[in-house]
Formats: sequence, structure tokens, C-alpha cells
Amino acid sequence: MKIERFEDLIAWQEARKLVNLIYDITQRNNFKDFGLAAQIQRASVSVMANISEGFGRYSFKDSKQFFTMARGSVSEVQSHLYVILDRKMISEELFKDTYEQAIKTSKLINGLIRNVNNQIGSSEPTN
Repeated sequence: MKIERFEDLIAWQEARKLVNLIYDITQRNNFKDFGLAAQIQRASVSVMANISEGFGRYSFKDSKQFFTMARGSVSEVQSHLYVILDRKMISEELFKDTYEQAIKTSKLINGLIRNVNNQIGSSEPTN
């Protein structure tokens, strides 16, 4: 399949799923920390946005920068999920499901970074 738009990227599709999981969690009635809700929502949306922006860039170096920021935002989401779990705002099961979606998204972003590294001849590790 030829990738012609950012919506064709599996990494973006999985990031979209992560965003929806985060919004489902933070819009529940028992979620009272509005600052944390806003922060984790912004971080999850940032994942999607940076993947799409990286796709739209003309240079591989610029693309890599945005994909790397997307990966960083996934880590931010994962960290916030621990706060939500520790404050007992979600179940262990919902935490695990959402955290796994974050891992899946991060791995796909790593693939985008690897692809860009191959294009620019970089041997920088992707974790």
C-alpha cells in the first residue's frame, strides 16, 4: 500500500486510538483532576499532531524531529497514566490496556524514525 497521506500511517492511526482512550478516561465522572486531564489530553493529541506534521515535512531531518517529539509525548502520556492509576482514577485493567496502546504507538513511531534514519544514513538508536 502506498502511503499518500498522514492518515495512511499506521502510527497515526494507533495514536488516534490512544487519544480516544485518554479522552474516554478523562471525561468520566470520577475524574476530578481537570489540570491532569488537560495535560494528558494535550500530550496524547501532540502524538497525533507531531506524526502528521512530520509526515508533511519536506526534509527527512525535519520529519525525524517531529517523529521524535511524538515519541516523547507518548512517554509523557505513559507517565501521566501512572499518576491516574496511583490516584485510583482508573482500574489496573484500564491502565494496562491504555499503557499497551501507548507502547504499540511508540513502537510504530520508532519504525518511522528508523525509516527516516535509513533515508538520511544515520545510525542513531531509536530505543
